[in-house]
Amino acid sequence: MLKDYLPRDIYNLIIKNFSFNDITEIRMRVNENLIIAIKNKKYYLKDENQNFIKVNSTLIENFIRRISENSIYAYNDNIINGYLTLPKGIRVGLCGNIVTDGNKIVTIKEFQAVNIRIPHLIKNCSLPAFDFIVDDEVKNTLIISSPGNGKTTFLRDFIYQLYAHNISKNVLIADERNEICSVVNGEPAVNLGGFCDIYTNCSKSFAFKNGIRSMRPDIIVTDELDLEKDLPSILEAINSGVSVIATIHAKDLNQLKKKSNFDKILNEKYFTRFVVLSGDEGPGTLTGIYDEKLNCLYCR
Repeated sequence: MLKDYLPRDIYNLIIKNFSFNDITEIRMRVNENLIIAIKNKKYYLKDENQNFIKVNSTLIENFIRRISENSIYAYNDNIINGYLTLPKGIRVGLCGNIVTDGNKIVTIKEFQAVNIRIPHLIKNCSLPAFDFIVDDEVKNTLIISSPGNGKTTFLRDFIYQLYAHNISKNVLIADERNEICSVVNGEPAVNLGGFCDIYTNCSKSFAFKNGIRSMRPDIIVTDELDLEKDLPSILEAINSGVSVIATIHAKDLNQLKKKSNFDKILNEKYFTRFVVLSGDEGPGTLTGIYDEKLNCLYCR
């Protein structure tokens, strides 16, 4: 999985002490200990003598050079967005010195930290909410949780469940950050069934506008909604008869209510289902399902 990218000694220590089936993140920060995250717990990686593995700038630079196939320039469009996607759906978040030309971000250099996010498919995690979202139609649904608590995992499984239940709707995935499908060389790393068309690494406005016109979707799925700029795209889809399944960052409904434009999406009934997730029992823990008036249909 990461054998071709991490130094051999570090990779061997990881597989000796941990299982990639459990690891959710590997964090490397310059002059800090290397951290392995498993669910909501963090562990320091240690060598054979129980010394902490300390990260330096050379380790990070060599790692980034390997994942960019020794050509950072070729991957610069992704780098300026702060991440690279590897095979098997692994996403590497990048943090460093932002180089600008006027108001335009040119590149990132002098990398200070990387976050290797390892995806896990949690089969059937969306099933407890499935019948609340899908009946005679697929309801416009907003999935809510804090970062890292399973929104994208829920999305992936929900898309697959449409296929598994033989609900033969055309699904357009507006994967702005290539996180839902993790497409590498034209192939998605995640099996989402046979009903999907995918736009990656483009704005939601492009994916919605062009997708509705050219791909005739019944459902559009997208991640990390921005209520400041994405509402016109959502409205365009709804007014075109296309269902929308989206996610948004918020701890719970109370935090969501404080976001700009939330009153608008509530009053105009953009969404008729609100699904709240937490990490209480692992990523994707279902804590509540609400209707368009925020009446609780399911409360844990």
